[in-house]
Amino acid sequence: MTTPNTAHPWRWIPTLYFGQGIPYVAAMTLSVVMYKNLQVSNTEIALYTSWLNLPWVIKPLWSPVVDMFRTKRAWIVSLQLLIGAAFAAVALTVPAPGFFRLTLAVFWLMAFSSATHDIAADGFYLLALPEHQQAAFVGVRSTCFRLAMIAGQGGLVYLAGMLQEITGDVRVAWSSVFVLLAVVFTLIGLYHGLVLPRPAADGPVREGKPFAAEFVAVFGAFFRKPGIAVILSFLLLYRFAEAQLLKLVTPFLLDSRAIGGLGLTTRQVGIVYGTVGVSALTVGGLAGGYILSRYGLRRLLWPMIITMYFPNIVFVVLALTQPTSTLLIGTALAVEQFGYGFGFTAYLLYMIKVAEGEHRTAHYAICTGFMALGMMVPGMAAGWIQDHLGYLKFFLWVLAASIPSFVVTALVKLEPGFGKKT
Repeated sequence: MTTPNTAHPWRWIPTLYFGQGIPYVAAMTLSVVMYKNLQVSNTEIALYTSWLNLPWVIKPLWSPVVDMFRTKRAWIVSLQLLIGAAFAAVALTVPAPGFFRLTLAVFWLMAFSSATHDIAADGFYLLALPEHQQAAFVGVRSTCFRLAMIAGQGGLVYLAGMLQEITGDVRVAWSSVFVLLAVVFTLIGLYHGLVLPRPAADGPVREGKPFAAEFVAVFGAFFRKPGIAVILSFLLLYRFAEAQLLKLVTPFLLDSRAIGGLGLTTRQVGIVYGTVGVSALTVGGLAGGYILSRYGLRRLLWPMIITMYFPNIVFVVLALTQPTSTLLIGTALAVEQFGYGFGFTAYLLYMIKVAEGEHRTAHYAICTGFMALGMMVPGMAAGWIQDHLGYLKFFLWVLAASIPSFVVTALVKLEPGFGKKT
């Protein structure tokens, strides 16, 4: 029988990391689909939803606060209840006349809460499990996060489309989806209040050093790393083109064929992009990790970035031909998403390489901040570019925008065999 201090990991890790993924998907994907359904322009969608990345960009700045005050367990439960309340607030503001500003404000609150929850959840994972279980459950963490993406981009988008067809009211449909999310997240928070273990080491961290001095030392050590200019260029530009593409995939699928889109229904988008696409993304990530463990990052960096960007040609083909077959569209999206998932694993492993050293955890968090910044800034302009070029020329622009990614890749220096299983 398990005690509150030794609750079996299977009782809380799947729900913790599924819960970590849902608000991220809501901020990054559900908001885009909802605003598109509500006739917001692509320029505004891309600009303002890209700003929702900011909390994940700057979360290293307040991560020490989570260590210094209260327990990780208390942070997790409190933030999950707050996120549940934020979902309820989205549901209430969608029908309002000024819904765009109101819902964006609530999404901001939810995004900051979610980014802080990520800090607490990852720290709790390290405290609550011995090292051998940390390694054993890392795949479970990743899988449950991906399941949250499928549930959000697939299931919830499909549900919103179905409710639109039943009620004939887009606002009622999306309000209902966010009411469901509010209920689910409140239940998750209450559940974790009961089942999360209480590790003895989970408490406020006070080392006796001045906070400002320690904070500056950690950041200073990161920016003194050899080759920091190349490191930052790679972190910011490796996904420069992909960051722009991702913001416009859903609008492209939903927009009418008369203006260059594919004219899919919201339900169809939930299937072909949210379910088939994310599943292919997951398989690509798993394949990328396996291949990297066999051959190492230095040998595979160029093949992986080519695999990530070459499939973007499918969007040029889709924009040219505008096929009506959902099977064909789903297959094209699966190819592109598999390539993206496969190539992105090289980026993740590179961040692990950069974070090596005394402040590994803090430096990895800084890397993730630059990763989010590299998605936020290019994505902000993507809608404006597409509105001025149209979809076909926009996808051609995306292909050209991959050039900076190849340039910074050429500058990266790696030791032979890094990442290869020995």
